[in-house]
Amino acid sequence: MWSASIIVLVLSASLGARSHAVANTKNVTYNNPILPGFFPDPSCVFVPELNNTFICASSSFLAFPGIPLHASKDLIHWKLVSHVFNRREQYPSFGNISNNQFGVYAPTIRFHENTFYISVTMFGSSEYPYLTNLVFNASDPFDDRSWGIPISTQGQAYDTSLFWENDGTIYDQGAAGLGIVQWKVDLQSGNITDQQYIWNGTGGVAPEGPHIYKKDDYYYLMIAEGGSGDAEGTAATKHHESIARSRNIIGPYESNPANPILSNVNITQYFTSTGHVDLFKDAQGNWGIMSGPLPPTDLDINAHGRFIGGPDVVDFSPGSDMPIHFTYWRFPISGAYTVSPAKHPHTLRLVPSALNLTGSPNHALSDGQTFISRRQTDTLFIYSVDINFLAAVENEEVGVSVFLTQDQHLDLGLTKLNNGTYLRFRGRSSKEIPPAEILHRVDSTWLSEKVRFQIDAFNATHYRFLAGKMEEDVDRVPLREIAVAPASLVSGGYTGTLVGVYATTNGGNGSTPAYVSRWRYRPRGQAVDCDTWVYADEHC
Repeated sequence: MWSASIIVLVLSASLGARSHAVANTKNVTYNNPILPGFFPDPSCVFVPELNNTFICASSSFLAFPGIPLHASKDLIHWKLVSHVFNRREQYPSFGNISNNQFGVYAPTIRFHENTFYISVTMFGSSEYPYLTNLVFNASDPFDDRSWGIPISTQGQAYDTSLFWENDGTIYDQGAAGLGIVQWKVDLQSGNITDQQYIWNGTGGVAPEGPHIYKKDDYYYLMIAEGGSGDAEGTAATKHHESIARSRNIIGPYESNPANPILSNVNITQYFTSTGHVDLFKDAQGNWGIMSGPLPPTDLDINAHGRFIGGPDVVDFSPGSDMPIHFTYWRFPISGAYTVSPAKHPHTLRLVPSALNLTGSPNHALSDGQTFISRRQTDTLFIYSVDINFLAAVENEEVGVSVFLTQDQHLDLGLTKLNNGTYLRFRGRSSKEIPPAEILHRVDSTWLSEKVRFQIDAFNATHYRFLAGKMEEDVDRVPLREIAVAPASLVSGGYTGTLVGVYATTNGGNGSTPAYVSRWRYRPRGQAVDCDTWVYADEHC
C-alpha cells in the first residue's frame, strides 16, 4: 500500500505563493520561489557533517561559471557559495558548444563518505557526437578549486543521478528516449556495465530527471514527465513528477497508483514551468515529510559568497575580485576584463570582442564575447552602470543588455557610425518579430563624458531602456527613454534572463576599451502569484 506526505519548498519557478511555518515558536513568512531567477533543475542534499547545511546544485547551460551551488541552514536564506564548473581546464570543449539550449544539464548532487559528487550531462560538445556525462567531486564544496577535473562516464543517457548501494556498488540512472536506464559505474575509470532499462514511466512525454532513494526495504525511483519545452513553449506547463518502487534496484518497478505526486498540469498559479524535483532527509533523518518547525533562521554559513536577494552595489575597488555571482556566456576572453586597471581605479575595463551578442559566422564561438552579467532575480528591478567610452573606430559599441541567449536579447548601446555618434537600441528574438532598430543621434561629447545606462523592469511584462550623460550630481543623472520592449521577446526555452554590459567591434577592427563603474542592481518587487506582489521594502 502506498502512502506519502511531502512538504515541498520550491527552489525554482513553480507554485507562486507565500507559505508559513513555525520557527523558534513564531511564524516565519517566506515566498516561493526561494531561489528566484535562472537556477533550474535543482538537486539538493542535507549534510549533518557540514553543520546541518542544505546544499543545492542547479543547471547552467552556457552560462559560466557553471553549476552554481547554494547553501542554506534554514531552507529560506540561500547563499551562493561556489561553482563546480569554474575553469576552462575542467572541460575545454564547452567553449565550442553552438546550440544556445545546450551546455550543462541537470546536475545531481550527492554526499558519500565525506565527499561531494556532482553528476551532470554536457550536451553539444564537439568532442562527442551528442552528449557526455561527467562526474565532479570535492571534499570542500565551498572552494572552487576543490572541484577538480571531472571523469567522463560512458553512459549515453542524460540527467544522470548517482546511487550508492550498501555493498559499495555505484549505480547511475539517466533518461534515454522513452524510458529510464541504469548502469553500474566505476568512478575511477568511468567504465560502465550492466546497462538496462528499468522503468518507462506512466506514459508521459520525455521521462527524465531520475533519482533513486532507498527507504526501509524499497527502492523508490522518482522521475519527471511531460516534457520541458516545445515549439509553442507549452510542454513545460505539462511537467509532473511520478514515482515507482521496487524491492530490487534493477526492478521491476511498481508505479504509484496516485501518480503524479506533484503536477504542473492545468494549474492556475502564476508560476507554471516547473522542472525537476529532488528529495532529501531532514535533521531528524525523516524522508519526504518534515513535521514540526522549520529550522530556525540561521545565516551562519562558513563560506565566502553572496546571499540571494538584495541589491548589487559594485564599485570595482582596487584589489577586489569579480563578484561571485557575475556571469559570462561560455568562457570569458582572457584579458578582456580587468578590475581597477592602472589610471582607472574603481572601474571594470572591458576590451571589446569582435563578436557582438548575436555572434557571426565569420568568427569561431571560441573567440568569445565581451559580456559580463548577473541573473535577473526580481520581477521588478532597476539595473544601471556608468561607462566611459571614447570610440575611435566605426562600429565600436558598448552598452547594456537583457540577455536570454544569443538568439534572444535586447540591447541599448553607444556606438560610432560613419555619420556620427548614436544611442542604438536593437533586439533579436527567435520567438517573435524583433523590434525595429532605434537610432538616437547624440553629440560627440557623449564619447568623452561618462554615460549612465539603465534598464528598468517597471512591470511584469516590459523593460524600459534609458541613457543619460553624466553631470555633476551622480545621483541625479538626466535620463532619456530610448525604448520600451516586451519581456516576451526574451522568454521561453530552458535558460533564464541575464542583465549586463557588453563591448564589441561588431566584426570591425577596433580595440577601444570601455570603463564600467557604479554597477547597481536594485530589486523593487517580486510577483509571487497572479495578484500578489512582495515589494523590496517588505523584508520577508
